[in-house]
This record gives sequence, C-alpha cells and structure tokens, in this order.
Amino acid sequence: MERSDYLQIAIKAAKEAGEFIVERYNSLDEIGFTRKALFDYVTEIDAASEQLIIKTLRNTFPSHRILSEETLKESSSEDEYLWIIDPLDGTTNFIHKYPVFAISIALQYKDEIITGVVYDPLRDELFTAEKGRGAFLNDQRIFVSKRNSIEDAIITTGFPFRAKDRIDDYLEVFKSLFLRCSDLRRAGSAALDLAYTASGRCEGFFELGLSAWDVAAGSLLVKEAGGIVSDFKGGSEYLSTGNIVASTPAIHGIIVDEVQRVFNG
Repeated sequence: MERSDYLQIAIKAAKEAGEFIVERYNSLDEIGFTRKALFDYVTEIDAASEQLIIKTLRNTFPSHRILSEETLKESSSEDEYLWIIDPLDGTTNFIHKYPVFAISIALQYKDEIITGVVYDPLRDELFTAEKGRGAFLNDQRIFVSKRNSIEDAIITTGFPFRAKDRIDDYLEVFKSLFLRCSDLRRAGSAALDLAYTASGRCEGFFELGLSAWDVAAGSLLVKEAGGIVSDFKGGSEYLSTGNIVASTPAIHGIIVDEVQRVFNG
C-alpha cells in the first residue's frame, strides 16, 4: 500500500474514536475511571477509544504491530510496521471537562515515523503528516512560525508529573525560559502542543518523561512543517528517552541549551 493509504486509515480510525469521545463528553458523571499511578488516570473512554482504533487498523493491516498507551505492550508480530497510539491524550483534562485533549496515531516503519495524525474532536481539527509530504490542518498546508526571536516566542510545556523528583530541575528551566520568552503555556496535551507548534500557534515545546505514544505523531507534524525535534541533548532519541524539544529552527538551540544545562541530556 502507498503511504497515503496508511494515512487514510489512520484518519478513519481517529475520526471514529473522536466521534465516540465527543458523544461521551457530555455524560461525564456516568463515566468510570481508575488511577494508573498517582495523578495519572485512565477512563473507560480511553479503553473504548483504543479498541475502536485498533479494530480499524487491524481490519486493514492485520500483520502490523501495535503499541498503545492503554495496553502498554506490542503485539508479537515481527512486522516492520508499528502503529503507536494514544487513544485519548489529555485524560485528566477530559475528566474535568477541560476542553483540551486529542487522539494521536502514528505509524513507524523500522525506526522512522512515516505517518502521523493528531485529531482534536471538540474543534474538529485534524492535523496530519506523511514523511516527505508536508503537514496539514484540515487539508490546508501548515508551517511552523516565522518568528525568529526567543523574546517573541510562546513556548508550551508539560509538568513532569511522572518524574516529580525532577521538579526543581524542571522549574529551573521553566524560570529561565519564562524570563526570556514572550510567554509559557501548559495545557495538558503533548499531542496538541506539538500540533500547535507545527501550525505556528506557538513557537516551541519541551517536556520530560513522556512516552512514545505522547509524541510520535506530533513529532512528525513538526518536522514536516519545517521545525526541529530532538531529545534534550539535541539528538534523535526523544521516543526512547521521553525527553523532547520541538520548535522553530530559530529557537531550537536556545531551548536545548537550557534543558541540557540543567538535565545534562
């Protein structure tokens, strides 16, 4: 199959899951949830959304491997294609009816992300990318911001709730960047932070302790929109380390220097 076929199936899966999520959004009092870990929630919506996505992918690509946040394991297939899924990125926001969450679906071939979809079902905003073919928002080509100065930049981030022992280090970076940039934002969905960086709504994003499903699709969006994505050392190991910097080319080095100074990569 051509990559465009991979993208179309990913879009289909994301929209089906998104329709389901929106239907349940107004019935939150009836939704059960459990804690995966302290301050980390999973709802029945996460699980149901995941199953909808996996069913759609399996129907077309039965041999492909799947890695999802809620299953936390890959299939036993040796296929070189791996789908990386977050069925509801921003679960805590969803539970509190804070309207910032998304579905993230990426396809990795060997060690490279080749397809990415981030779908915001409340706003019906569909961010898509294919390697070498650009990034799009609802079929309109998108690019990273043209602002060249850190002083004019809005930088997004996420608090390290999975690595609370690093909070002092994180706050040191936060303070340093806060004093240099136009403003900092923390909305609670890494997938949307990356999508917004790709579409020029903000100039950069950094966070530590994430998982591959948080950033796989969004990282391709940023790259295909003309941005740079790296780990805290400026290298390419952000999927495995969980530490990521994504931004316009103009400010990427500045953010990397700050996080590397504190975290040493």
